[in-house]
Amino acid sequence: MTRVLVVDDEPQIVRALVINLKARKYEVDAAPDGATALQLAAARHPDVVVLDLGLPDMDGVEVIKGLRGWTRVPILVLSARHTSDEKVEALDAGADDYVTKPFGMDELLARLRAAVRRAEPAGAAEDDVLVDVGGDFTVDLAAKKVHREGRDVRLTPTEWHLLEVLVRNTGRLVSQKQLLQEVWGPSYGTETNYLRVYMAQLRRKLEADPSHPRHFVTEPGMGYRFER
Repeated sequence: MTRVLVVDDEPQIVRALVINLKARKYEVDAAPDGATALQLAAARHPDVVVLDLGLPDMDGVEVIKGLRGWTRVPILVLSARHTSDEKVEALDAGADDYVTKPFGMDELLARLRAAVRRAEPAGAAEDDVLVDVGGDFTVDLAAKKVHREGRDVRLTPTEWHLLEVLVRNTGRLVSQKQLLQEVWGPSYGTETNYLRVYMAQLRRKLEADPSHPRHFVTEPGMGYRFER
């Protein structure tokens, strides 16, 4: 059974989420502040976190950073902050998706399901399990792991899903719309700022020179291409 950690200091929102999630057979824990959220996450190991950014004791971005220090659990931000800069800050800190308040419950639940799916292990073809990227790093599609300089590289579920789509299309242009829909879901297609943030993160983690990428190539106005 999927366990959800809801982090919000608005009781009516927490109550609505708990009722709707339990009705759909999720297990739910709730935290009214950041400190409690971090404690519950460590103790209960949720499968997905729904996080408000405006918490009474700390900014939600700090909670994201705290979680990303040790876990790849999908984080779905639920916030009244609407500006692009604030969304990018949360995504850059390690969030996987962003829903603004007020929100539709059906949309939120669909995005939550998508976040959980992205985190689930996926099978790989036998002839495409291990990809050696020019000696710079290796991508193990079966184990969902990346190795660079003899060490594992920690990727979030969304980073991994984006990398997997690009690697499986090596040498081919993948359009912005296709990437958004494959990684975030069919209701996405124009949120190009998501792609900019996550491509920058992949380059920082995997490129020898992130400012002059060899493997994660941008085709301006069209999409991205992965080159070995």
